[in-house]
Amino acid sequence: MKLSARNQLKGTIVSIEEGAVNAIVSIDIGGGNKMSATISIASVHELGLAVGKEAYAIVKATNVMVGVD
Repeated sequence: MKLSARNQLKGTIVSIEEGAVNAIVSIDIGGGNKMSATISIASVHELGLAVGKEAYAIVKATNVMVGVD
């Protein structure tokens, strides 16, 4: 698999929280860091995701915003 996104972080799936339509997949990318993504439940099944499997957190973003009150 080749992607144009340069921020590809390999890790291990530590949790999958399924909702009615979407799931939150958390990946331990090492160094005490975790990344989470909200994807469709259909994608979870199509990709064969499961806790303990290796996966990539792929970040492709043009903006990151931070806000405070």
